[in-house]
Amino acid sequence: MWADRSGGAPGERGGGRGRGARRAAGLAAAVAVVLAWALLPQGIASAAPGVSGPSGAVTVSGSTAASASAVSTTASASAARTSVADKPTVTLSKSQAGKGGSVTVKGAGWRSKSLLMMLVCGQATPAKGVVGGTNSCANSEGLAVTTDADGAFSKKLPVAEPPRPCPCVVHVATVTGEKAQVDAVLKVAGHPVKALPAQATGGKLSVLTDTRLDGSSGLLTWFGAPPQRTLVFTVGNVGSAPVKNPVFQVGTSHGVFAPQWEEQQWRGTLAPGKKAQIELPVELSAGAHGDYLVSLKFGGKVLAEQPWGVGRPWGVTLFWILLCVVVPAAVFRVGMAIVDRLRPHRRRTAPSGRHRGGRLSELAGRIPRLRLPQGALAADEQARTSRTSRAPRTKSSGTPGTGGSGTTDSTASLPWFTPDTDPGAPAGRLSAPSDNSPTKGNT
Repeated sequence: MWADRSGGAPGERGGGRGRGARRAAGLAAAVAVVLAWALLPQGIASAAPGVSGPSGAVTVSGSTAASASAVSTTASASAARTSVADKPTVTLSKSQAGKGGSVTVKGAGWRSKSLLMMLVCGQATPAKGVVGGTNSCANSEGLAVTTDADGAFSKKLPVAEPPRPCPCVVHVATVTGEKAQVDAVLKVAGHPVKALPAQATGGKLSVLTDTRLDGSSGLLTWFGAPPQRTLVFTVGNVGSAPVKNPVFQVGTSHGVFAPQWEEQQWRGTLAPGKKAQIELPVELSAGAHGDYLVSLKFGGKVLAEQPWGVGRPWGVTLFWILLCVVVPAAVFRVGMAIVDRLRPHRRRTAPSGRHRGGRLSELAGRIPRLRLPQGALAADEQARTSRTSRAPRTKSSGTPGTGGSGTTDSTASLPWFTPDTDPGAPAGRLSAPSDNSPTKGNT
């Protein structure tokens, strides 16, 4: 008995555990189905059937599959309409206009906030484009327009006669960013019409690799010399006839201006199915700087474009700065030299406080000298001679009781105070008798 209990109890416990696990799994599946049904779109959720069976399996009917296919068809149709709508389009208010008139150009499907260029071009069709490039367009009468947030625009364009004969178009193309262009047919009244030039059949060139610009700027370019580069690219002949000595057109453009094309010929023959690396020189004008675009064209079609950033010639800027500093300084020095030469000469004197004697001597030299009579001059010369030859006189006097000692008195004569030197005075002694005269008695 004990053995049966001990053997049967574990089996009963294992069966209970298995039934609990199945119930938990079924409950989890039911919750997952309910959540999925709640998250489905309203149309599909309404068509979905209920949950059946203990395992919680979902059965999708034919109506549900039809709804899903309808939704996918609608989405693909809307995507197709979006792709068609994103293609740039251009429409004109009228298909014919004369010189001096205007036509309203409207566009849609362009990139938002993009800068466009509108031109009236000759020798062009919407199918073949502008055969002669922008050189066939009236560039002076072209206008620029910026699209709005939806990629649309509307602007009046003055009608001008292009340099090439019609058929003519209004050519609209992007200036910056991704390249896009659209042509709309326009008949220019009074402008000559001529058939498009026949394109040569047979050989056809195509660019196989990306273009690049080789070379660098030197010291002379830093001072305004023309920047030079070499345009390197690889072309292949995808036609059925060989191409001999092909003539390429290399153009450079800056900003919104049209490219300036220059023809350059490559010497050689390119057989069908062959390729060759071609190098063409490119040169800009002196002092050019900024962002440029190098374009390559062959057979009237643009094959490749390569941007070129040209640095500013700072040497020219430095030259003008030095010129603005040196020239005024030189002019100032020359002017001061001229002023110093033209002004009256003045005698340089010592600083203040030290030039008084110099001024007095200068004034004394300018005062005319007074001439004395001849007799006065002779008497003055005689007085000077007698004064130099006269020796100083010594006088000794003694007093009683001094023992013969005395004092020596030396007097210096002042000749200009003596009356005998006066030219008009009579000869003889006219001075008063001295107190020491021997005839005068002592009292």
